[in-house]
Amino acid sequence: MIQAMRTSRRAIGRPFAISLLLAGIAAPVGVGAQIAGDAPAQPGDAIPPADMAAMPDIGIDWPDMDGADLVQPISPDPSDPPLSAADVAADAAALEQDAAAAAQDSAASFADTGEERRYAVALTGLEDVADAQFKGRFDQLSVLKQGEDKPANLAQINRRMKEDQDLLDRLLRAKGYYAARIRGAVAAPAEGQDKLAVTFDVTPGQQYLLSSVDLNGIDATGPREPEMRAAFPVAVGDPVDADRIFAARDSLAAALGEHGYPFAKIGEPDARIDHEARKGDLDVPVETGGYRTFGRIILDDEQLMDARHVQSIARFRPGDVYAVSDVEDLQKALVTTGLVSSVKLEPREAGDGEHVDMFVEMRPAPLRTIAGELGYGTGEGYRAEVSWQHRNLFPPEGSLLLRGVLGTQEQTASATYRRNNFKRRDNVLTGLVSVSNVRRDAYDARTLTVSGGLERQSNILFQKKWAWHFGGELVASDEADSFSKIVGGRRTFFIAALPVSLAYDGSDDLLNPTRGFRLGGRLSPELSFQGGTFGYARAQLDGSVYQPFGNSVVLAARARFGSILGSQVSQIAPSRRFYAGGGGSVRGYGYQAIGPRDSNNDPIGGKSLAEFSLETRVRFGNFGVVPFVDAGNISTSFLPRFRDLRVGAGVGLRYYSSFGPIRFDVGTPINPQKGDPKVAVYVSLGQAF
Repeated sequence: MIQAMRTSRRAIGRPFAISLLLAGIAAPVGVGAQIAGDAPAQPGDAIPPADMAAMPDIGIDWPDMDGADLVQPISPDPSDPPLSAADVAADAAALEQDAAAAAQDSAASFADTGEERRYAVALTGLEDVADAQFKGRFDQLSVLKQGEDKPANLAQINRRMKEDQDLLDRLLRAKGYYAARIRGAVAAPAEGQDKLAVTFDVTPGQQYLLSSVDLNGIDATGPREPEMRAAFPVAVGDPVDADRIFAARDSLAAALGEHGYPFAKIGEPDARIDHEARKGDLDVPVETGGYRTFGRIILDDEQLMDARHVQSIARFRPGDVYAVSDVEDLQKALVTTGLVSSVKLEPREAGDGEHVDMFVEMRPAPLRTIAGELGYGTGEGYRAEVSWQHRNLFPPEGSLLLRGVLGTQEQTASATYRRNNFKRRDNVLTGLVSVSNVRRDAYDARTLTVSGGLERQSNILFQKKWAWHFGGELVASDEADSFSKIVGGRRTFFIAALPVSLAYDGSDDLLNPTRGFRLGGRLSPELSFQGGTFGYARAQLDGSVYQPFGNSVVLAARARFGSILGSQVSQIAPSRRFYAGGGGSVRGYGYQAIGPRDSNNDPIGGKSLAEFSLETRVRFGNFGVVPFVDAGNISTSFLPRFRDLRVGAGVGLRYYSSFGPIRFDVGTPINPQKGDPKVAVYVSLGQAF
C-alpha cells in the first residue's frame, strides 16, 4: 500500500527522505527494460497500455479510483522529534483557518438552498504548469469531473472539492511544487448558463530543483559509463518532476538492455527534499548485472523448428553484444511465421560470465486451414473456391497449399509449395503446379503451368524497403482468340520464361499508405514454341506517390507502363498479352475490356499498356470517402499511345478495420466503347494502390 507522508510544521526547513513512488498503476517499461523487483521484464511479457501513463508521486499517495480513503496517514518518521501540544494546536488551527476560508468563499458566492444542480469545473492559475498529461490525469481522477453530468447539492459539491484539492496538491507535488495554495469556490451560474461554476484558484509557488543526481553503481559499466549516464537525461538544476525522473529511469533501463546488460536492475529513485532551500537530492541505485554477449539459442521443443533455423532468422550471431531490440525482433519474426500461438524469449546465463543464452519457449498454433469462398464478378462470373493448407508439412516452415476453383468462367486446380525464411531471414522459396481452364471475353485458355522462384517480400509486421523476385516458368497452353479463326482454330503454345522483379517501397504503411512513394519494375524474357521458335520480353513499370494534407486527407496518384518487345500481337499467346480495365486497373470498365476489339466487340489485348489513377482519400474516424479518376489504354504497338485513353470516374467508401481498409468503389466510364457497362462495382481489402 502506498501511504501519505505526514510532516509537522517543525519538519519544514529540515531535509528528510522520501521515495518517488508509482501509485495505482506501474510505470510502463519496454521489453527488456529492467527495474527494481525480483524478476526483470523479459521479451514476451505483457506490456501495460500506455494511453494514460501512471502518475508517479513524491511522498504522497495516489487517489483511490473509487474516491474512498484518498489519503491514509502513517506513523511519523521515527527520526522526527515528537510533536508538542503547541505544534498540534498550530497545525489544527491552520487547517481550520483554510477550511473556514474555503467555506466562506463558497458561501459568499452561492447560497445553499439544498437544491441539486449541475455544475462545470474550471482551473485557474495553472497555465504555466498544467500540460496535457497533468490535465488528463485530473480529468480522469477528479471526483468532481466524474459527477459533472449529474445534479448535486452544495454539500456534495463541497466534499468533492475537498477531495479534488488533495488531488491537485498531489499532482503539483509530482511536478515539484510543494507549497501550492489551492482555493476552491462555487458560484451561481453565469448569465445565460444553467450550471454552477466550480473553480479552483491555484497558486503553485516555486518549483523545487535538483541539487544533485547520483546514479549509484553506474560506474560498473566501465568504458560505457558516459553513454549510460547520457541515457538518464535528468540533471542538476532540473525540476523535481516525478514523471521526468521515472521516464529517465526507463530510458536508462532501455539503454542498459540495448548495450549488453540483460540482467540490469534499477531500484526506485529516492529524493531527499530540503524545504528550506527548495532543493532535492536524487539517488538512483543501479545494478548492471554484468556485461554479456549473445551465446546459443536453446529451444524447449524442436517440433516446429530447430535451434539452427531460429538462429538463421535472428539478426544477431553468437558473440554479438546483447541488445534487447534484437531479441524483440526475433520474437516478432517467430510470430510472423504463423506457426506459433505464443513465444517467450528469456536470457539465461551461459555459465562462463561472458555470454547469455537465449531460451526460446514456443507454443504451436493450429497448422491446418480449410477455407472457402463464394463470389461473383462482372468479368469473372460466378465462382466457388476451396483451399486446404498445412503450414509446416515440411519442417521447418515448409507449407503445402491445395486450391480448387469452380466457376462459370474458370476451373482451376493447383498445388503450391512454400518455404519461408529459406536459408536466411525473409527469403521465400516457392513452387507451383497448376491446371486451369479459363474463358474470358478476350480468350479461352486451357493451361498447364509449372513454376518456381525465390523472393523477398513484405509482410504486415515487417514492411521491407526493397523486395525482389526471380524464378522460372514453363507453360503449355491451348488457347483460342479472334486470331485463331484466321489460322483455322485453337493454337497450342509452349512458353519458357525467366521473370525477375525489383520494387522499392518508401511509403509509411503496407495496406493504407498516407505518405511516401513506391516504385517497381518487372522484366520477363520469354521463348515461345508455336509454329516455330521466337522470343520476346515483357516489361512493366509501376509507380505511386502519396501526399498528405492535414491529418485526414491524402492525395494519391499512380502510373503504370508496359511493353512487349519483339514479335507481333497475333503471335503472342493471348494469355500473355497486356489488358486493362477493372478494379485494379481502370475503374468504371469491365475486366480486361479496354483496348482494341475484334468484329465481335471482344478485346484482343495488346503489346503496350498505359494507366493513370488519381484519388483523394478523405477520412473521418473509421470511415472514409474517396473520389477518383482513372485512365488507361492498350495499344498493338510496342510503345503506349495516349490519344485514345479511356477515362473512368467514381467514388468509393472505406472502412478502416484493424487489419486494413476495406474498399467499396463505384465507377462509371466517361468515354465508353460499345458494350461497356454504365456502372461497375468493386469490393476488396486494401486501397486500390
